[in-house]
Amino acid sequence: MADTAKGFTIVRNLDAAPEAIWSAWTDADEAAQWWHPRDVTTPRETVEIDARPGGRYAYTMVNTLTDEEYPTGGVYRTVEPPTRLSFTWGAPDDDPDDSPVVTVVIEPLGELTRLTFDLRGVDGEPGDGSFYDGWDEALDALVEHLGQTAVHG
Repeated sequence: MADTAKGFTIVRNLDAAPEAIWSAWTDADEAAQWWHPRDVTTPRETVEIDARPGGRYAYTMVNTLTDEEYPTGGVYRTVEPPTRLSFTWGAPDDDPDDSPVVTVVIEPLGELTRLTFDLRGVDGEPGDGSFYDGWDEALDALVEHLGQTAVHG
């Protein structure tokens, strides 16, 4: 079982509708455009999303500088459109019961929408060059994909 005492949370307040944010997380065409940190791409043909409880997702990130590939995947635990999504996160063949878990909460705040990203099972902090920074950069890419500016929460 992943150590849920480890983890971190990143919050963005977006000028985007909850449904648009939800679609960016659950539509393979959209996910391919942002689901990666800086200097990495996610080729569309590698993205598979079955966003339902027990459904799986998989994608492969490719480092644009080294061509190194990072196969990624997991199993959806909670799918409550357009407000809550949780899924295991790791290599596609990892045991879901031993994998870190991502929870995404999308909350309308009047004119803005709060996106709360929480990763449990691994440590991370700003400047770590690893889990935190990778997801922070991916969320920046999500903001750009949505054509929005974000207010860091």
